[in-house]
Amino acid sequence: MANAESVRVRVFNLNCWGIRYLSKHCGQRYAMIGDMLCKEEHDIVLLQEVWSEKDYLSLKKKLACSHPHSHYFKSGVIGSGLALFSKHRIHDTFLYRYSLNGYPYMAHHGDWFGGKAVGMAVLSIGSLTANVYVTHLHAEYCRDKDAYLPHRVVQAWELQQFVRHTSAGADVVILGGDLNMHPQDLGNRLLRSYTGLRDSYLETDQFDGCEDGITLIADNPFISKKELIPFEKGIRIDYILFKGSPKTDIFCDSMSTTKGSVRDHPFPYSDHEALTSELRLESHTPPGTGRDERSKDQDTARTEVKVGLHCAESMRYTAARTGVMGLALLFLELAIAAPFPRTSFYLLAGLCFAILLTTSLLYVFYTMELKSLQGAEDQMRLAVGSLQESLRGFPLAQAHSTQRKPPDGLGALDPEE
Repeated sequence: MANAESVRVRVFNLNCWGIRYLSKHCGQRYAMIGDMLCKEEHDIVLLQEVWSEKDYLSLKKKLACSHPHSHYFKSGVIGSGLALFSKHRIHDTFLYRYSLNGYPYMAHHGDWFGGKAVGMAVLSIGSLTANVYVTHLHAEYCRDKDAYLPHRVVQAWELQQFVRHTSAGADVVILGGDLNMHPQDLGNRLLRSYTGLRDSYLETDQFDGCEDGITLIADNPFISKKELIPFEKGIRIDYILFKGSPKTDIFCDSMSTTKGSVRDHPFPYSDHEALTSELRLESHTPPGTGRDERSKDQDTARTEVKVGLHCAESMRYTAARTGVMGLALLFLELAIAAPFPRTSFYLLAGLCFAILLTTSLLYVFYTMELKSLQGAEDQMRLAVGSLQESLRGFPLAQAHSTQRKPPDGLGALDPEE
């Protein structure tokens, strides 16, 4: 079959660790990143943790000649940290903010304030339409006792839904970002199996980079080795994923990562390693549609979400009970106010009001978390029903008529299963 068009696209991805006044050598590292991008001239540049818009504007000015098209995705209290630079024209952009993203009282982690999200840009690459996504998921702070696992699973679920529902008309789909998930983690499996996205590291025959493709390495001077335990060498949590369409095949001819140190510089670009994938796009006449594959991980995902539901319900109940106790204490104080000295009365009243305010805010927050988890669990339940129908030979388009008149020997499928 003759190819009508063949295009090569170089994609770059990096978590910049760009927290002004907190990240080490932030300004110098941004200058290094800008110089490197000008020299390498990638087609598409995907950046995370560009927390300051001033840093984005500085990069935009420096890359004006090599990457004339760019977009900065704004979200949350301090922004999403997501930025995209491109040689190719950007026709449209959209940002989806994840419904769950940590807890506001875990201020030392800071994820809640970051407004974690996925940004999408529609690009024209020759005659092809490319949907390009950049994202950053919630961090994993403890592998053994990961309190944020339900949140990250929900984020991965929302990410795959967003990609599936927005990329239907695209010839090419490219996703890059810091997923904060190991290759075989549940959220990663959900994302790749539902969307059909392929991992550049696994797809290429030509790789130059860190051992096993790890992107958070122990040899990086910005990394504390204690944070990587039990993974002594490091972990792979940054990805460039891609897929084609019925009329476009896509291949990863080569992939590379930085290896910690940077020549002629005293420190690396970031605490994460940078990724570069060289993709080859080949357009052709669309073949017949193939069979859609579905994931086998929904039950596990629902289990994790249900664990999160149980925790949220328990915490909401605790907040409500503490609030009731604070209210009862306030009424008790008012009932026996006479014997109290004025100073003690005001101090105790202030304590009661503080308890009521805090527990009310926590109750509202856990209610919001509960609704988001319930919504994700409901969507997963529907997906499980669709998978069961397809496995039992029920065409999805005929589900309604099938339930009215099931085949011989089979009852109608209960969508609640």
